[in-house]
Amino acid sequence: MRVRLAVAVLSLAFLGTSSGMRASQAGTLPMPPPSPKSYVLYVAEDHDVRAGRRTIVELRFRVANGFHVNSHTPRSELLIPTALTLDPATGVTEEAAEYPAGKSYTFSFDPSNKLDVYTGDFMVKVPVVASAGAHTIHGALHYQACDRAACYPPKDLVLQVIFTAR
Repeated sequence: MRVRLAVAVLSLAFLGTSSGMRASQAGTLPMPPPSPKSYVLYVAEDHDVRAGRRTIVELRFRVANGFHVNSHTPRSELLIPTALTLDPATGVTEEAAEYPAGKSYTFSFDPSNKLDVYTGDFMVKVPVVASAGAHTIHGALHYQACDRAACYPPKDLVLQVIFTAR
């Protein structure tokens, strides 16, 4: 079963590089300088969950300073929501994600128009039930990053959620 979840963005440029290091190695959420193609960092963490029981896996993200992305529930149908699709994984059942509330955001040139966005650090919780063993869930994110002057073309990026059920 494919599960569509709304979350923040990732960058392929961070996967498999030292810039995309695991939070357990870094101690804090690292933020390399953004490139024209990367606006949000997924901080991959190793998770241990209880086998056969519903457990929450926390996905941590950081939006680059000076940028924002629409939340999973933007205030207009014309805005592109941030969304994550997780592929089915053998021995794992995912439930709908629990999303943080977006932050209200306005532009000085139109203070009456409020957006619902993610900025800075935020976390999305994904409930899972997994059989015993190591698991990797592959996913793809769809998002659109903006700054105070412009919005950039939407992107689809790849991520992996790695955990062990004991």
